[in-house]
Formats: sequence, structure tokens, C-alpha cells
Amino acid sequence: MDLRTLYESRARDGRLKADPAQQDLLPRLERLRAEMLDPPRRGLFRKPQPVQGLYLWGGVGRGKSMLMDLVLDSLDGAVPVCRQHFHAFMQWVQAALNRARATGTDDAILPVADEIAGEARLLALDEMQVTDIADAMILGRLFQRLWAQGVTLLTTSNRPPADLYKDGLNRALFLPFIAMIEQNCEVVELASPTDHRQGRLTGSQRYFCPVDAQARAAMNALWTDLSEGRSQPAALRVYGREVEIPAFHNGCARATFYDLCGRPLGPADYLALAAAVRVLLIDEIPRLSASNFNQARRFVTLVDALYEGRVTLFASAAAAPDKLYVEGEGSFEFARTASRLMEMQAADWGRGVADASAPAV
Repeated sequence: MDLRTLYESRARDGRLKADPAQQDLLPRLERLRAEMLDPPRRGLFRKPQPVQGLYLWGGVGRGKSMLMDLVLDSLDGAVPVCRQHFHAFMQWVQAALNRARATGTDDAILPVADEIAGEARLLALDEMQVTDIADAMILGRLFQRLWAQGVTLLTTSNRPPADLYKDGLNRALFLPFIAMIEQNCEVVELASPTDHRQGRLTGSQRYFCPVDAQARAAMNALWTDLSEGRSQPAALRVYGREVEIPAFHNGCARATFYDLCGRPLGPADYLALAAAVRVLLIDEIPRLSASNFNQARRFVTLVDALYEGRVTLFASAAAAPDKLYVEGEGSFEFARTASRLMEMQAADWGRGVADASAPAV
């Protein structure tokens, strides 16, 4: 089934809302689909040419991931595909490089790229966003090898290629990779004026207490809507170490109180989190007291970072903000945190899912 037919079918049955800007891009996506199924041939022996990929960029909520998945669904298993969130992919690459180095190979990138090429003709990476120098230094050589092996890249991003790793350390070393993207991929902007996620949060309750079945169900429903069922673990790299985020999708993250405050994290970690997400769901905030003072102190630091970053916060908690920490050392200072938590429940608080300028994890 061609993409326009599939798109229109899903619009009729309500699985997507038709958008003229998305429809305008369907011929570009159809070109990729058709060539993956029947690659252009050249020369006397009709050797297939590498298929030009597609780099789809635009604001948050415009439907980039949906269009990527539309292409993959239309292929229906006819082409070997690897689809991953970009940051999950880079975590796998880093682990694979470590395994390759342990074998004593002179150049670990080559066997890693060859392993990917052996499994996929189409590499679909959602939400490409390069923020880490280690990733930046790997990408050029990795993709040079992948493209030489005939792998096609289909990727989405909030930024055009020229803005990847913008202002990053030693960015000049990254610029050849940008040139390679523009050579091997058709760069297409999805310039829809409509944020299809805007409005999902309008009027939504943001703070649920106590932590009971009703609160859990509400948080789960919110996350299902925001993540579209496609969340993956991710990691923030802060000063050379990783801070794990249990669930992440397109600028939205979910974690428990203990994921964020039960571990020895500090201000730099929480600032990085606040810069990386637009929406955060925190599950199961307990009552705070002298018995969990260190966790309470981290929670105060976390809320300060989220507040300053104007992150849209949803939370389930054992008590209302002003009843979370009522006695013991630190309870007086917690009054400011409680005030901020109450302010952050306002319907117009936060960047929400509409701020396309916010970086991804």
C-alpha cells in the first residue's frame, strides 16, 4: 500500500488527524519507500545504488515520528529495518564499541558498523539530537562506514542538520558529519503550524494524592498519551557520567521519586534534566522527614531546577505539597518548595510539549 493510501486510511479511522503539511511531504516519503522496495540500479550488472535517506525535522508535535512509523509500517517487513530512539541507539553503539575494543581490534568502529549493516538496510532513528562530545566524535566515522555499506538513514529531529551539536566542544570536528548527512539524505522540514500534542495537557490535573489506584491510573493514562506507547530508557551525560531516565519520549520523561532522589544526584544532574525535558512525570513522592532527609534535600534541589527551567510537572504524592514535610530538620525551608509545587500546578505553567526549542535528552 502506498503512503498516501495508508495515510488517508488512518485519517478516516481516526488513528491520525490529517494535516496539509504532512500530506505535502508524502511524495518525499513515498520516494524513500518505493526505492527501498526496488533500489535504483546502475551499470552493466545492474548493481543496486544506495538509496538516499531522509532527514525529517521540525517542531515538537508536528507528526515526524508518526510519519517515520508510517513508512516502516508500509514496508511491512519487506526490508530489514532497525528503529530506535537516537539516544538508545548511541548507548548501544557505545556498549558495542567497548565490546569490540575488548577483543583487541585496531578500529572498533568498523565491526560495530558492519554489525548494524548486517542486520538492517534501513536505520530509522527518532529524535536525533547530539549534545555529547563522545557521540559527536563517533558519528562521522560510524555513518561513513554505514553509508559505504549501503545502509539508508531515516531520521527525525527538532533541528536542521546545520544546528546539530550547535556550540558544542570542538564542533569543527563534527562539521564533516553534517556535510555527510546533507549528501546522503534528503533534508525535509515539516513546517506544520499545528502542534498535534498541544491541548492534551490543557485542564489536566497535575498533582495526585494520595498515591492510590486512582492516582496511578491517572498517571499511567497521561504517560500513555504523551509517550504514544513508544517510550524508551535514556541517559543524560553529565560530566562524563550517565544519569538514567527510566522512560523518555520526545521531550517527555517519567521516573519515580526514588529514581531521581534516592540516588546520589546533585544540582548539575537536575539542571541537565530540566534542560532536557519539557514534561516530567514523577511517581510516588513519599512523606518527607528527618528519616529520609537526604532524599528530601535532593527533592528540594530537583524542584528548584524544574521550576527555574519551567518544566511541566505531573506528580503523584503521599500528601498535598504543604503537607509533605511538616516536621523535623528542613521542614521550615521546605515551605518554598511546597509553594513552588503548588504554583506549578497552574494550567498555564511550564514549557509543555509546545516548545520546539528545548533540547532532547
